[in-house]
Amino acid sequence: MAWLGVLCLALLCGQASHAQAPTRLRAWNIHPDGYPVTEAMKGFAAQVARATQGRYQIEVFSNATLGDQPKAVQMLKSGEIDIAEFSSGPLSDAVPGIKVLNLPFLFTDSAHMFRHLDGALGQRFAANLQAAGFVVLGWYDGGGRSFYCANRAPANIRDLAGASIRVQQSEVFMEMIRLLDAKPVALPFKDVLGGFQQGAIDCAENNMPSYESTGHFKLAKSVYVTNHVISPEALVVSSALWARLSPEDRKAFSDAGAQSALLMRELWNRRVAQALENTARQGAQFVRVKDISPFVRRMAPLYSKYMADPTTREELLTIIAK
Repeated sequence: MAWLGVLCLALLCGQASHAQAPTRLRAWNIHPDGYPVTEAMKGFAAQVARATQGRYQIEVFSNATLGDQPKAVQMLKSGEIDIAEFSSGPLSDAVPGIKVLNLPFLFTDSAHMFRHLDGALGQRFAANLQAAGFVVLGWYDGGGRSFYCANRAPANIRDLAGASIRVQQSEVFMEMIRLLDAKPVALPFKDVLGGFQQGAIDCAENNMPSYESTGHFKLAKSVYVTNHVISPEALVVSSALWARLSPEDRKAFSDAGAQSALLMRELWNRRVAQALENTARQGAQFVRVKDISPFVRRMAPLYSKYMADPTTREELLTIIAK
């Protein structure tokens, strides 16, 4: 009978060894260590590990070390990465209705945006994204974007006329600049500083932490605080990973995602205040828009275009109704 004891011991050891082998997952984001997104994702990873008793171990790869955002989208779909934090750009490629979130002057502030995204509209976007391969675990804050200039000091809408303004390669952003009687210049984000140095652009537009962390404030001292676009980002897992999770593990991932979103928003608000303080101390000058109505009137053709589009009309109506 001794052989039975040996067999039982071997089986138990095998089970223990199996239980101790965690499933390792890879998470991508474009931001550096210490950035609110990165720190919130690390919090997400730690909470998942606790909730699953270490069965899932998530390694966060920051600073786009695994590739840029378009590549990361493909990596998520192919299974090379399991989790990612994306801006609204690639998400709107998958679900066109999300494009409305990039319309200028749509939200008054981030709290206004999250009232929709944490409610029925966010649930509708999440359902559509899941069908496209992205399971949303939390909505992050992409921040309010404003103009900053090197060769002019805008204080009203007329002061932007004729300026060469860097924007991301986005139909909405480029049309917005044209409607301001300015010239859109689509440059990769990494080339913006060189654009200022070479005189290829007069202005750019982005959120304040990006304005500070890139050093753009050293050349573009004049900031026109318009918060013209307030858009979200999203923490997502691949639908392939989601399909493999048990109901209990799905709840663990969902709870951790929701908590990470709240943490990210808190860290983001602190980072914005820090960026404003630091850049002002080093000479940046801030002029806040007093009346957005002239901007809103200029954007009328853009709003009309998206209101006429059946893929975005319902979402746009939902937002402007509340």
